[in-house]
Amino acid sequence: MSNIQSILHETRVFSPSDEFVKQANVSGMESYRALCKAAEQDYEGFWARLARETLLWKQPFTKVLDESNAPFFKWFEDGVLNISYNCLDKHLASQPEKTAIIFEADDGAVTKISYRDLHARVCQFANGLKSRGIKEGDRVIVYMPMSIEAVIAMQACARIGAIHSVVFGGFSSKSLYERITDARACAVITADAQMRGGKVMPLKPAVDEALTLGDCAAVHSVIVYRRAACETAWNARHDVWWHDLVAEQSATCEPEWVGAEHPLFILYTSGSTGKPKGVQHSSGGYLLVTMLSMQWVFDYKPTDVFWCTADVGWVTGHSYVTYGPLAMGATQVIFEGVPTYPDAGRFWKMIQDHKVTTFYTAPTAIRSLIKLGGDLPKKYDLSSLRLLGSVGEPINPEAWMWYYTEVGHSRCPIVDTWWQTETGAHMIAPLPGAMPIKPGTCTLPLPGIMATIVDEAGNEVHGLHGGFLVIKRPFPSQIRAIWGDPERYKKSYFPEEMRGYYLAGDSSHRDEDGYFWIMGRIDDVLNVSGHRLGTMEIESALAANPLVAEAAVVGKPHEIKGEAVSAFVVLKGARPDDPAKIKEIADSLRDWVSKEIGPIAKPDEIRFGDNLPKTRSGKIMRRLLRAIAKGEEITQDVSTLENPAILEQLKNAVH
Repeated sequence: MSNIQSILHETRVFSPSDEFVKQANVSGMESYRALCKAAEQDYEGFWARLARETLLWKQPFTKVLDESNAPFFKWFEDGVLNISYNCLDKHLASQPEKTAIIFEADDGAVTKISYRDLHARVCQFANGLKSRGIKEGDRVIVYMPMSIEAVIAMQACARIGAIHSVVFGGFSSKSLYERITDARACAVITADAQMRGGKVMPLKPAVDEALTLGDCAAVHSVIVYRRAACETAWNARHDVWWHDLVAEQSATCEPEWVGAEHPLFILYTSGSTGKPKGVQHSSGGYLLVTMLSMQWVFDYKPTDVFWCTADVGWVTGHSYVTYGPLAMGATQVIFEGVPTYPDAGRFWKMIQDHKVTTFYTAPTAIRSLIKLGGDLPKKYDLSSLRLLGSVGEPINPEAWMWYYTEVGHSRCPIVDTWWQTETGAHMIAPLPGAMPIKPGTCTLPLPGIMATIVDEAGNEVHGLHGGFLVIKRPFPSQIRAIWGDPERYKKSYFPEEMRGYYLAGDSSHRDEDGYFWIMGRIDDVLNVSGHRLGTMEIESALAANPLVAEAAVVGKPHEIKGEAVSAFVVLKGARPDDPAKIKEIADSLRDWVSKEIGPIAKPDEIRFGDNLPKTRSGKIMRRLLRAIAKGEEITQDVSTLENPAILEQLKNAVH
């Protein structure tokens, strides 16, 4: 791995303005280095001090880090707290009337809820859960649209010590069934339907079907929020309407005080093979790093209006919708719909209307919005923005530059954040008032995060060489286990050859300033004629071409080269029908990549499509692209795709 070659050379550097530095929570590189030095000199003391300063404890901890049963680490184990209390109750004395959530529905209707009212509704729903016999340690599936109610459901589970497992509302009944049975859940919280792009998309039927696919006898309650008032099949044995459940409940509910290592949630990640992995997170350590990243990376201020566009079905929606902003006492925006309805200016109009100051979204969304209307942001007043963020995958430099100039007007720092479901919170990201930023790099690790790059034998690699990205020391927010499968946990994240380091599964290299550049997943590294190339960098080169809106690159077997480069490209304009014109564009793109990177990275084949296969959260399904490139029949479940018809188009579009 140490000979993975970096082929992306980015020389543009943007330093934060003096005004931003002055007001920043971490101001200047010296402040950042001082925090890092404190962690290096007394690692446990560093985290202990922050845990005491940041979280409210019912019973203070005396133990900091327990490594005796590595890699099953424990943090603040004898401390007792409640996460919902840390997110809601603590604000009741200081800012009860502050707006906690600004909810904009698919049709544009806006609802605002204060911290006082949110607390009351969480307590009512928590009491409703208890009335159904749900208690500490029980697992509850949450299968909800983006809504205030989704946050209430998660917070209510945390309040009574139940362990929630949120399933994205775009997942199929089969996916839902797998998660219900693996978690051995006793209840499902859902809605009759969700509204997306002006359409009613039923949810309750998927729950009903999931419960018939196998043994779900443990599920004794299905709680249904009436969102769309559509016709809903009913099973009186376990179905109950949300509004009926809370109708007579008290608006106060004493929190269930739990140990810091009590599981707050299980979140399933799907791999290309095998059953989904239930990533299990703790309570205390998880919330600590989530809150610190709000302070350090998002430079949170009490006057901010924070908007993370992620669905609560993903970890970003857990950390930076349900928990982080509320624990900080922030006002945040939650959006039910899609960024292209009723038109591609929806995001920009919402930023204008709600005076959003911090905007956090995915590179895929950014690239899609460029394609749909790169000049649209100019039509809206985006002057409230002071910070932009990127999450989910590496952002190619040209999309970064558009985001910086057209959305942030060249004055808002961009925090390009690297982290994972398994890390719970940001690991490598700019501290925007401290460090200069470069398009396409997540920059430097957060203080206390001991990230480095190693080869296959776990030896650190130095200089500009690439390799495996690892974290050398346990950190408070990291995954605690794969639910019910300790061996898979050890094998996946702490393989023996990594010497006890946490293996992220990403390849990376560092530049001359020590900044980390993510080069793609380890299994997205191509071996072309003995050269190991990161797919992300070829994608970035393609996306820099003025004709290209978006690109994804995968490898396919090649009898001479070992692997060939297969590119899937979405053009900014309409896809030509004329085969000669298509061939001309394909040849020009090959020449472009050869010029940008080198002949070794030239795509052997290019497939043009109107779009790329994506989940409803906007994630590109690269494993489906790999199957298409190899000419394999697609056998995976494609029910989570926003646009399954695109697969046939791409199969027949090779050039």
